[in-house]
Parts: sequence; C-alpha cells; structure tokens
Amino acid sequence: MIESPSTAGLDVIRATDPDAADIIAREAERQETTIELIASENHASPAVMAAAGSCMTNKYAEGYPGRRYYGGCEFHDQIETLARERAKRLFGCEYANVQPHSGAQANMSVFMALMSPGDTFASLVLSDGGHLSHGMKLNFSGKYFNPVHYPLHHDESHAQFEQIDYDAVRSVVLEHKPKMLLCGYSAYPRVIDFAKFREIADEGGAILMADVAHIAGLIAGGAHPSPFPHAHVVTTTTHKSLRGPRGGLIMTNDEEIAKQVDKALFPGVQGGPLMHIVAAKAVAFGEALSDDFKAYAHKVIDNARMLAGQLTERGFRITSGSTDNHLMLVDLRAKDENLTGKDAEAWLEAAGIITNKNGIPNDPRKPMVTSGLRLGTPATTTRGFGETEMIVIADLIDRVLTAGIAGEGELANATSTVRAEVRDLCGRFPLPH
Repeated sequence: MIESPSTAGLDVIRATDPDAADIIAREAERQETTIELIASENHASPAVMAAAGSCMTNKYAEGYPGRRYYGGCEFHDQIETLARERAKRLFGCEYANVQPHSGAQANMSVFMALMSPGDTFASLVLSDGGHLSHGMKLNFSGKYFNPVHYPLHHDESHAQFEQIDYDAVRSVVLEHKPKMLLCGYSAYPRVIDFAKFREIADEGGAILMADVAHIAGLIAGGAHPSPFPHAHVVTTTTHKSLRGPRGGLIMTNDEEIAKQVDKALFPGVQGGPLMHIVAAKAVAFGEALSDDFKAYAHKVIDNARMLAGQLTERGFRITSGSTDNHLMLVDLRAKDENLTGKDAEAWLEAAGIITNKNGIPNDPRKPMVTSGLRLGTPATTTRGFGETEMIVIADLIDRVLTAGIAGEGELANATSTVRAEVRDLCGRFPLPH
C-alpha cells in the first residue's frame, strides 16, 4: 500500500474494522496513482483532513456562537468564530455563515430566506452549464419556486459564442421581474461580469445571488474578479478550487440578509452543524489566506489554459474557444462524431485519468451519455503539476481516445501503456504530505 495523507489513522481503523480500513486504503492508493481532472474535486491538505477527523465531531452545537442550545460549546464557539473571521478576510465581506453542510444547502437557505414558495427567480439554462440547485425540476429549487432561464450565446458567428448573453439576461429579468437573479455556474469556463449582473438586477428590482462554488478558490487567490461588492448574497462550496473539506458557505455585506439567512439555515433547513467540518473550514481558510495559495490559484488557470490549448491542437474543440478559469468543456465530436462523453470517461478511467462526462451547450445527447467531457486543473495543480505536465496529460488523453475510436484491441493496448505512464507521473508528484 502506498503511504499517503489519506491513510493517516488507518491502523486505528484496521484494529477494529479491517473491512472498512481496506476500502479506505484502496481509495487512498487510487487517489495517489491517478490523475484527477474532475473540475469539482481537489486534494485537501493533511491539516484539513486531520481537523475533519478531530474530536470536534463529538459535540452538538445547535445555534450560533454565544447562542447555543447546548452547554459545553466554548471551544466550538471559538473555532466557528475563527472560521467566520477568516472567511470574511478571504472574500472581503461583512458576514459569513460557515455552517452549511453543502453548497446545495447553502443555496436552499438563501432561497428560503429571501423568497417565498412560488416566487420567480432567473438562472442560466441548466444544459448551458447551470447547476441543479438553480432550477432543475426534480430539485427543491424547481419544485417549490418558479425558475426562468437565460441562455448562452448560441450563434456561432457571435464573438461571445457559448458565453453569457447579457442582453438575454436583461430581457429575461425585465420580462419576468424575478425576485432573485442568479449567476455562478457548474460548467462555465469564462470570467463572470458581476458588475454587469448587478446592473441588470438593479434595473429589474431583483436580488443578485452569486453561487461561486467552482471559482471560490480563484476568487480567494485573486485570480478571478470577486462577486463583492456587487452581489447581495454569495454562496459557495468549500472544497473544489478552495481546497477545503466538503461543505458550504454563505456570505453577504447586508446585515438584514445575514439575519434572514442565519434563521433560514438553522433551524430552517439544518439542525446541528458538523463542527469537525467547521474546524476543517477554519484550517482551509487559513491556508487560503497565504501567499502560496494566491500563487496556486493563478497556476490553476495557467494549467487550464495550457491543457485547453494542447487539446485543441490535437483536434478537440473547447467550448467558447478557451478558458479563463479552472475548467474547460471538451466537445468530443470534433475528434469523432460518434465519440461520447460516456465512452471517453470510461476509457480514460481505465487508463488512470479521472474525468466526468458532461453536456455541452445545445448537446443533442442525453445527460447520461453527452457529447463532452468537463476537465479541471485544481487537483493536478495541488500535487505540483505545471504546464509541462499539462502537455503530457493532453497527449495521454489523446492517445487513449484515439485508440478507443480505432477499436477494442487498440484501446486495450493504449489503456495498459498509458496506465503505467500515469502511475510513473503520479509517483514523481506525490500528494502533499
């Protein structure tokens, strides 16, 4: 078994539960020996993982610092306050709620705080890169509220093809007068003009909510414009590019919104906070305040642009032409019209390259098949890969997919060869210890 930060404490688990320990050990080895290109994933530091596995898990702390429903919360008040203050410094805001268990629950809290069931809100068309908690019919946001959607530019002759159509945003807002306007996406590779969104929101009398779950680390590191002071309220996850534990965060500069959000989260949609995760958030925010993290955030974008450019040179199409952030959507049809995201994901995983199939704008295929892959560079950048390694990765991806297109025999040979090369590359760039 490969030693890694993910195996810390494994002997303790193995002494009482060898079955669980073996599964965790195998997952640790998988992470150590594969190239992680899923844009929403990252490798948390050993300090963050240690905090997430600490004794802070043993306490109920319903309520907020200084206003708990249980005794014995002195140090939980302190760690939550530390996390809050660091989040405020990191993002330049006045109020932060660090208790959401996830980004979706952060979004739910804002919806419950600032809208009533049946109210209208505007967001990006889901198939253009929006998030399921921004109006998918099966999600709370689509079942209990009324979503209207704005699209990307779909005219190939337009200079902003497959980028946000701000004229369409304005038209949708002025026509439907939504209570809230959402920006921030799960599969959008370009810079978001938060000032323009605020201008449109003000014109239509809407609250501007920015869900920056994907780009939070880039914002914290100064590599992407901040939603503040433009957005009324901001939500995010704390993993992804922010490199913390899995969880959510809500921020605002508006005291009244902060009060409403606090009540909507607890007792509205959650009970006791996960205090071990709050502690891990505090550690992650402290890491993100460092100069090293700022350099990391900029390197993530440099790596993404290099990878996108190299894939373009090898015959793939990157939607919108390139990327300004940590992710890219690869239109596989440019390589071969029969190549699907489902096949590409499976072939690459067999070779040790972890990706996720993803729809592209106007994708004719179903969401479980897709015509695209979503690739991201936060995790590879964390383990020290640079632009030279992005060239290597592009070549590995191309070799596997080209072999898959050629047939099963070619694919079997390519996956075996590339898997060995991936192991070697990962061995030269071990996960942070």
